[in-house]
Amino acid sequence: MKSRAELLESQFPGAVLRGDLPEPVAALQPVDVGLTPTDLVDLFESQLMSRHLDYQSRRLRARNESFYTIGSAGHEGNAVLGKLFRITDMAFLHYRSGALLIQRSKQRPGETPLYDMLLSFAASREDPISGGRHKVLGSKTLLVPPQTSTIASHLPKAMGAAHALGLARVLEPDGPALPRDSVILCNFGDASANHSTAQGAINAAGWAAYQNSPMPIVFVCEDNGIGISTSTPRGWIHASFCGRAGLHYLYCDGTDLLDTARGVRAAVDYARRFRKPVFLHMRVIRLLGHAGSDTETGYRTLQQVEADERQDPLLHSARILLEQGILGADEICGLNAQIAQRVARIAEHAILRPKLRSAAEVMAPIAPPHRTFPPAPPADSAAREAMLGQERRQLHKPQNMARLINLALADILLQYRNSVVCGEDVGRKGGVYSVTTGLLEKFGPHRVINTLLDEQSILGLAIGLGQLGYLPIPEIQFLAYVHNAEDQIRGEAATLSFFSNGQFSNPMVVRIAGLAYQKGFGGHFHNDNSLALFRDIPGLVIACPSNGADAVQMLRSCVALAREQRRVVIFIEPIALYMTRDLYQSGDERWTAEYAAPGEGMPIAVGEFGCHGNGTDLCIISYGNGYYLSRQAAHELTQGHGIDLRVIDLRWLAPLDEAALIEMVAPCRRVLVVDECRRTGSISEAVVTLLTERAPGRHRIARVTAEDSFIPLAEAAHLVLPDKQQIIKAARALIDGAPI
Repeated sequence: MKSRAELLESQFPGAVLRGDLPEPVAALQPVDVGLTPTDLVDLFESQLMSRHLDYQSRRLRARNESFYTIGSAGHEGNAVLGKLFRITDMAFLHYRSGALLIQRSKQRPGETPLYDMLLSFAASREDPISGGRHKVLGSKTLLVPPQTSTIASHLPKAMGAAHALGLARVLEPDGPALPRDSVILCNFGDASANHSTAQGAINAAGWAAYQNSPMPIVFVCEDNGIGISTSTPRGWIHASFCGRAGLHYLYCDGTDLLDTARGVRAAVDYARRFRKPVFLHMRVIRLLGHAGSDTETGYRTLQQVEADERQDPLLHSARILLEQGILGADEICGLNAQIAQRVARIAEHAILRPKLRSAAEVMAPIAPPHRTFPPAPPADSAAREAMLGQERRQLHKPQNMARLINLALADILLQYRNSVVCGEDVGRKGGVYSVTTGLLEKFGPHRVINTLLDEQSILGLAIGLGQLGYLPIPEIQFLAYVHNAEDQIRGEAATLSFFSNGQFSNPMVVRIAGLAYQKGFGGHFHNDNSLALFRDIPGLVIACPSNGADAVQMLRSCVALAREQRRVVIFIEPIALYMTRDLYQSGDERWTAEYAAPGEGMPIAVGEFGCHGNGTDLCIISYGNGYYLSRQAAHELTQGHGIDLRVIDLRWLAPLDEAALIEMVAPCRRVLVVDECRRTGSISEAVVTLLTERAPGRHRIARVTAEDSFIPLAEAAHLVLPDKQQIIKAARALIDGAPI
């Protein structure tokens, strides 16, 4: 028995020859929508190419030569998007955009989309976009960053890229800017429109436009009426998006090239002219189920499946060509057969190309390729004097961490002219903890962007800005809040280099206020003490300063790393230490520091540990609040118990310089790891594992950690967190050889 794919493929020539074709969806002529006969043949060819790629992928899958069968069948009308958008209009694509990418490639001579996509199907390391790591639609030369299959996750960064286009008119990016009238293309499915990520991105775009902020983006919702097996209610997309504030709604029928061209041209013209977001609702159909393994008749009737097949966009296109006298039925069938043979021939070559053969090959682009990039030149001294104004008088006074980070951010914004701070309340309010106070007044709303309350949009804004030549420094108000948007870091920002084989990057430094010890304030929602999310993401750099002086130098290193090596960096700022001034006793001011101007003080390179003391009786390893408590405990252990010890501040939780840590710990027989995060999933697990595996039998090791609990409100918070006395008790047990 033939599969639906085989039936659909075999039925097409007969339907064309018999003239058994669907009715027009609109009374339009090619001239009405600006298409010539040559354009129509060109578009039809792209549609056929996309369809035969889908057929071929399923045949190869049966031979275990292809590894991806989510195709574009039924969505081939999006070839019009590939024709009417320019290749300087950056495109963030849905995974059913095969015809779009094929058509877009025709704008640039020398492109080989059939071969490239078949290499991707076959997971060949010669696949020009991902190097065999995933079947993704993308192209560096066509300005299409690769998109994964995560539903709707590309919409926030598309919105961010659209903001970057507007920003380019007042702030020069690093590298060549796109043409001033460029727009952003972002397409997705109707099921994706229900996802909070899509809703947030579209809302953010409309919110910006409502405030007259440029947002030249066309959201194309390709509505096939079903998400895998769950139907979209009739009229749902129209009802949900027509009339939304700040959003210009248009509709077209994507099965018909003429009506599609009408809608797409109107959408592009509006976005290009008015620099505002457009929602183009494109009705399409889905053929061949969700993927090759999907038996569609398990949840739809055969009559429903066959009704969609009679509306095949290839049949609609054939009808237009016949009606216009552009091609005859035999010519259409001949072109179809020719393309089928061509795709099959190329496929047999593509499947023979080499695959990834080692872990090292697979992992090579987890971090962007190393490049030689000069440091940013120092800021002009006169400009810095003017920027600081009256604050100059305070620079040589001891400051807390919050104030020192504020001063560092001001110098960073001055030195890195393409840098942007963004986040909720970072403007006039200066952030929840006043860390960004005064930056808006110094640098203006284009450099210090107050966002709406949506972490997905904040991070998406940063990703889009990073891809278009800016250096974003987004702020997330609390560590617990990042979980609302963690896939923007895990699935988008951190994977872009991996899935593009190092060709695309989105540098950024994400500042996150977090961790615990806030004297009972806020409970878990403001005292999250888990960093496991970040530690689990390959290639991510994680910084966590314990004091203001370190925070200044580490933040500078993070920004330089993002700019010069295009890295994604997480900068965790311990809230409880923002305002802390004293270490041992009230008024000692030992946890404050004078501000070190750029070029002053000791730089702290990525991975470089801090160390207090050089004793050998005991080594305490910690970071953040844990390091602060360990220093207090060390003082008592030294003064009251005569224990000669050293306290290591990890500073950088990833990457962990394993060799340096082993060397630093080597003189000490006893090691105590103090971790303010939970016992399970914390950095202490990695440290203990490292010492156990790489220096077996050399150390007696113990841990002091938080309990595997969320943080409760009020004084109960201290019941699940480490404290100074626990550290002292564990240290003495190690020294005395007592059970731990």
